[in-house]
Formats: sequence, C-alpha cells, structure tokens
Amino acid sequence: MSDIRKGRQKYYNIFSHFYDLFIKMHSHNHGEETRKFLVNSAKLGEKNHPRVLDICCGTGSVALAFTQKHPNVQSIGYDFAVGMLHKAKQKDTSGRTQFINGDAARLSFADNSFDVVCCSHALYELKNEVRTAALLEMKRVVKPYGLVLIMEHEVPRKRLIKILFYIRMMSMGPKDAREFVKQGTLPFQKIFADVTLSHSQSGKSKLITCSKT
Repeated sequence: MSDIRKGRQKYYNIFSHFYDLFIKMHSHNHGEETRKFLVNSAKLGEKNHPRVLDICCGTGSVALAFTQKHPNVQSIGYDFAVGMLHKAKQKDTSGRTQFINGDAARLSFADNSFDVVCCSHALYELKNEVRTAALLEMKRVVKPYGLVLIMEHEVPRKRLIKILFYIRMMSMGPKDAREFVKQGTLPFQKIFADVTLSHSQSGKSKLITCSKT
C-alpha cells in the first residue's frame, strides 16, 4: 500500500469517531430509509444462504442492515480503517456479521464468491486509479448473475451540509472527486455489462446497479 493510502488510513481511523454524526447530519433521519432501499434493491428474496460483501463498510450500518433483513445471509463488512471496523463491531450485538480489514483495490476473496457486492457512500472518495481497481475487484468477486450496488450521496441542498460535503471532496483531491461525480454512470459502464440508475425516495442518495453479465 502506498504512503498516500496509509495516510488515508490514519485519516479514517480518526474520522471514525465522527463518521456516524456526519452521516446523520447529511441524511437528516433518512439513513434507515436509504439503507432499506439498498438492501431491498439487492433482490436476495428466498436465496439460500446468500453471501453479501460491503466494501468500504465504514461503521457497518449497511452490512448490519443485511444481517437484520435476511437471517440466513452471510454478511461481510470490509474496510481498510481499523477505527471504522472497531465502531462496526460495537454495533453488532448479534455477532452474526463478519468484519474484515483489507484494501478495496485488493480483495482477499476468490472469483465469483458473492451474490451481492455493495459500496455505500464511499466510492467517490477513492482516487481514480484505486477506484477503478476497486470496481474491477467487485466485478471479479461477484457471481455471474449477482449484483454490484453502488450507493452515493446526491449533492446536499442545505448550505451547511453542502459545505461539509465539498470539504470532504476537496480532502480527497477536488479535481478527481468532482470529475467522478460529474461523469454519472459512465465509469461503471466502462466495466460492467449492464448499469442502471435509481434514486432513494428522500432524494438524498442515488443507487447505481451493475451486472457483469
């Protein structure tokens, strides 16, 4: 891992103490609705023991939402920041969700391992080459007829939250992050065979659904 990536690790270890508060400020109590929208979009239905991988899982809210919705699911949260994973494990009162420390650009799983791979409100924060590598890894580990679900924030409307949103983008590298946001679904269409765009009911988030076949 590069020195820059190690620096990002330290940043997220610190940010883990404020992450949930930031998300709550942005979502304005729509966080549960957004997670429900993502989990339902996975279309796991009556699948027998489905496997779900949440990349850049942060403090684990999405991975835990899958566990709560589907009692027979194997839900794995994956993040390179130990601080985020520590917070996630504290939330996992059932002990049924697995949390693994690792790099999104180098997933430690075999090909075609998961029914669903998701990444929620994190992909735009990755640098261009790391983001592309992470998407290719998601494509590699999802099953042929599985889904890759990418949830991202819509640009906030409220002034304070909008300022905080752009401060975060600038901390990632303003040009790279802004270009990724402006491209819409194009980066995904370059990698996946089928890409669709939908929006949460609150309008706080957008969901890019990708299939590799």
